[in-house]
Amino acid sequence: MTAVIGLVLGAGLFLVWWSFWPPQQAAPRRPDGWYARTQDRLIQAGAPAVTPWALVSTAVGLGLAIAVLASAGSGSPVIGLAFGVIAARGPFALVQARAGRRQASMREVWPNAVDNLASGIRAGLSLPEALGQLGERGPESLREPFTAFAEDFRASGRFGDCLDALKVRLADPVGDRIIEALRLTRDVGGTDVGRLLRTLSEFLRDDARTRGELEARQSWTVNAARLAVAAPWVVLALLSTRPENAHAYNSASGFSVLLVGGGSTVLAYRLMVRLGRLPEESRVLR
Repeated sequence: MTAVIGLVLGAGLFLVWWSFWPPQQAAPRRPDGWYARTQDRLIQAGAPAVTPWALVSTAVGLGLAIAVLASAGSGSPVIGLAFGVIAARGPFALVQARAGRRQASMREVWPNAVDNLASGIRAGLSLPEALGQLGERGPESLREPFTAFAEDFRASGRFGDCLDALKVRLADPVGDRIIEALRLTRDVGGTDVGRLLRTLSEFLRDDARTRGELEARQSWTVNAARLAVAAPWVVLALLSTRPENAHAYNSASGFSVLLVGGGSTVLAYRLMVRLGRLPEESRVLR
């Protein structure tokens, strides 16, 4: 009996001691990690069905194939490895380029879309109707996601869930801001949404005009830097067509030359991108 009383008393004291320590909550998963950013890029590039891991698998497969072909053609595994690494970057560069072009075109059409949305709200349309009519009268590049929004709303009638699906389809920071403003208006009411949209339209036009001027001025510098980065590897490809040149890179010194050259190329390219990059909006309202 004494043992039971001691056990109960010890358990009670332990529970009292434990109550002074609040449970540790798991850190929330950051929505802006590599996977989310890559998925946004794929959506912006027009490939929403491709997953980031599928992109990585494609890059690895392409790199291995090019490495094998280059090794067989030049007779140097070191040169094959170098060009395989370069080729593995190809799918990511393609997605980045297509996403960049789409973002540039989206910056041009968003002001018109916001104007159409504000006109619909001013004409007395409900928020779902104003968003759905962008699928018919909005800019061509934005019609597909807004048409899908209209179909989702007709099928479910859940405005919040349809807005979340629209945000995923757009994967655009401007779209996030517009959607969250409309969600807030729907939830709490408000009469300033028209003024908000008109102000946002003017801001987007000014931003697109300023960014276009900056990109036009720096385009020749960026293209020249890319050409300077690619030139040594083009020369290496030409040299590897001669067996005596290719076999020279099979030694430790040849491998060191390619390793240092590759590191210098990556460092120079990253520095060029960092210095020439214009500020990009992040999806803080994901």
